[in-house]
Amino acid sequence: MEENMEEGQTQKGCFECCIKCLGGIPYASLIATILLYAGVALFCGCGHEALSGTVNILQTYFEMTRAAGDVIDVFTMIDIFKYVIYGVAAAFFVYGILLMVEGFFTTGAIKDLYGDFKITTCGRCVSAWFIMLTYIFMLAWLGVTAFTSLPVYMYFNLWTICRNATIVDGANLCLDLRQYGIVTIGEEKKVCTASESFIKMCDSNELNMTFHLFIVALAGAGAAVIAMVHYLMVLSANWAYVKDACRMQKYEDIKSKEEQELHDIHSTRSKERLNAYT
Repeated sequence: MEENMEEGQTQKGCFECCIKCLGGIPYASLIATILLYAGVALFCGCGHEALSGTVNILQTYFEMTRAAGDVIDVFTMIDIFKYVIYGVAAAFFVYGILLMVEGFFTTGAIKDLYGDFKITTCGRCVSAWFIMLTYIFMLAWLGVTAFTSLPVYMYFNLWTICRNATIVDGANLCLDLRQYGIVTIGEEKKVCTASESFIKMCDSNELNMTFHLFIVALAGAGAAVIAMVHYLMVLSANWAYVKDACRMQKYEDIKSKEEQELHDIHSTRSKERLNAYT
């Protein structure tokens, strides 16, 4: 009988512990973190492969070669974008962890787990700093989304030319890279529907794959923007909670001090009355 009671108490204690642990998880921050990681993964992974496919298309069908020396050409810019993608992936992996940690420490259930805590000035400054930093990153991702839409527009034009060339017989359509600033005005790098390179490019899977990779990268950048907006809402709510907790803390301190003073006054008067009676 005693063993059954002990097992029941143990199970009840484990159940209560699990409930407290689940209550301490910042679900809003968790959802934003998952969305951020998914968006960054799509943008970085698909963007990197799309840039590699762009290099192959330029070299194979547009007959472009890397410039000799330290001249900055389109291939050098693509290499720079790849290194930027590596940095973005690493930076936002760390930033997502930091925001999750901040969410844990500002969740109300943490107070129940570790007892009453004191809201320090440093904690409020950290919350305000994260709000400002997240807002800046949101604007940055908006710029990245707008920039990623440019190659999607270019490949859409190329895909449209390939489609129209098969629909309209005898149409002589051309795509000139000078229109997009990829090459200088003095260089003439274009493909027309009558050329063999254009036919091979339209029939290849590489063009279709690169086009769709850029679309997925654009969707990933958009998901990162949504994640930043979600983080801003979560951080603003956490800031309001910290602010209210700080006010409540000051109120409790003043109330406790006044109660102690009233208790001291009452004790003093009781002693005076007792002394006068004796």
